[in-house]
Formats: sequence, structure tokens, C-alpha cells
Amino acid sequence: MHRDFHAEVAKALYSLPQQWIGSTLSVRADTELVKFYHRGTLVKIHPRQRPGGRSTDRADLPEPKFHYALRDVTSLIGKCTAHGANIGIYAERILDDPMPWTRIRSVYRLQGLVRRYGAQRVEQACSLSLDLDVVSVTKIASMLERATESTTPELPKAVGQTSIRFSRDPAEFRSTPTSSMSVVDGIGTSPEGQS
Repeated sequence: MHRDFHAEVAKALYSLPQQWIGSTLSVRADTELVKFYHRGTLVKIHPRQRPGGRSTDRADLPEPKFHYALRDVTSLIGKCTAHGANIGIYAERILDDPMPWTRIRSVYRLQGLVRRYGAQRVEQACSLSLDLDVVSVTKIASMLERATESTTPELPKAVGQTSIRFSRDPAEFRSTPTSSMSVVDGIGTSPEGQS
């Protein structure tokens, strides 16, 4: 068992109902599903996850843990908003998931960036990332490390403004008049019948 209600199978985590915590279960996994058995009886099925992945069934969470997790999420968003409006919005976007407690570590990492680089720089980075609709704390950290949080990225320009390596001249797209052709009835004429 891992983290109270998860079992680890092939380096991925799968939730189990609380009644199976501490029990020995058999596991069968194929490319699509992971099945948990207790003494030959199927007790849980999950879709197969890649290593590092997680599959959590909300029904497997004990009721007090579920409510505690939601309260913790609200508290985290409030703490982030205290550092800056965009930091709060960014934290809320990170946690916008049916099971937000699975993403809490990302918000803790965001708070660590505030401690390391200061709220103003993280606020700018979050603002820029929100404008670009990029929700990734790794991207925020990269921006802060390279000190690019206050620069606006250069977006691609329209064709014709500057030449780009593989761009084509707009004149190449103009239609050219086609020469007219006449169709001649060739019935009864064949190469052999010609003299």
C-alpha cells in the first residue's frame, strides 16, 4: 500500500477502498486494465496507467479524508492569492481537477518559487502564462530561472510582413489563365485507319 489508499503496481498508483488497506491482494495487469483480487475474488479494476501515473476512484477515499482534502485545496488557493491575484488564479487552474488533492504538490512548488524568487516576479510569470493559457509550474520555474517572466513572447507574424525561410510569395497563389482546348470528335479515327 502507498499513501493510505493507493497500491503501487509497475511504478503507478491505484486507489483501493479503505477496507483493503493492510490486506494482501493479488494483481493482474495487461495493457488496458489493472485488476485487484482478494482470495480469487475481483475487488477493484482500474485503467492501466504509465509509470508515474495515478488512477484514483473518488469512491475509494474515506469521507473525512475527502473533506479534509477539499478544505486544504481552498486554503492553498487563499495562501497563493495573498501573494498576488495571478498567483491565486494560477493555483486555482492547477487544482481545477475532479481530484484536486492529486495536484497539491504542484501548488506547493509554486509557493516555493514565491519564496525563492519573490512574489512580484512569480506574479508576472503567472500573468504571462495565463495570457498564453499555459498551466505548468515547470514552465513558470523555467521563466524565472531565465529571467524571462517580464518579456512578452514574440508571436508569429502574418505572411508578407517579413520573409520566413519557407514562406512563399503571395503572387505564387494568383490564378493564371488557362489556355483553351477544343475537343474533337475522334470516333472512327484510329492510328491504324490514318493514311
